[in-house]
Amino acid sequence: MIILDPFLEVLGLLVDIYFKIVVVQVVLFWLIHFKVLTPSNKYAQKTVELLDKATVPVYNKIKSKVPMVFSGIDFTPFAVLLVLYFIGRVIVSLRIMVAG
Repeated sequence: MIILDPFLEVLGLLVDIYFKIVVVQVVLFWLIHFKVLTPSNKYAQKTVELLDKATVPVYNKIKSKVPMVFSGIDFTPFAVLLVLYFIGRVIVSLRIMVAG
């Protein structure tokens, strides 16, 4: 069981990193939407492109199964965050069981 602990730790780290990527993407979207950042800002454009490459494939898979747009608002990032949080909690529980 000791062999499983490092695997779970790395898996938890990856889930945490992806969670943060989605949060940054949502915050950046709202900053651009409310004109705190201009869409013509080249650094904002590059960051949005990079984050889109990491998240859009996951969003598209979720949207193909369950439409997450209500009243023009896309709740797909929220659904992804909920799933990632759940997976992270499961990983923490498994690590406690393995260590205990």
